[in-house]
Amino acid sequence: MNSFAVFLRNTGLKKDKTVLLFNGQVKHNQSAQYAVLNITVGNKNLQQCADAVMRLRSEFLFAQNRFEQIIFFDNDNSAYKFSAPYTRENFMIYLNRVFGMCGSASLSKQLKPVAGLSAIQAGDVFIRGGFPGHAVIVMDVAVNEAGKKIYLLAQSYMPAQDIHVLKNPMNEGLSPWYEVNDEAYIETPEYTFHKNELKRW
Repeated sequence: MNSFAVFLRNTGLKKDKTVLLFNGQVKHNQSAQYAVLNITVGNKNLQQCADAVMRLRSEFLFAQNRFEQIIFFDNDNSAYKFSAPYTRENFMIYLNRVFGMCGSASLSKQLKPVAGLSAIQAGDVFIRGGFPGHAVIVMDVAVNEAGKKIYLLAQSYMPAQDIHVLKNPMNEGLSPWYEVNDEAYIETPEYTFHKNELKRW
């Protein structure tokens, strides 16, 4: 698992497809998800949309022992670096601090624009920075012999909830995959992005 794409592709799924909130309650809208990632959400209202993206990126770097690369910035560009001891307990404490100080606005600044939807890769992020904004992560990309690309998306949302793979409301026959096409926007079950809002680590 030396690439972020491979890490995301191998992220486990829960057997139960129910999305739960941080407080254990069932999310009101249960029609958005295709599957639920087997990743903790915590018991505080912290791991929301951009936080889930940062969680997945951090988990990849943590698994690679690339601790010095786990760094995020708040909206004032103050850095939050993961520091020793490099334990799971300290890692979760660090992430909760990041989730409280960073969000879609700051993460949108940290990520780099992708030149065109046709260049989409696993690990890329559709993000609109704001208060609130929203962010979803590209979990996987597949390409056929003709060069046509399809991709999977995952999100958390507000309030903090299980990270889940999204259905595709634009194409139920292809769902949960999304197709790279000429449309100017990407309509997900709970948010609509413009295709130029795709960014990369």
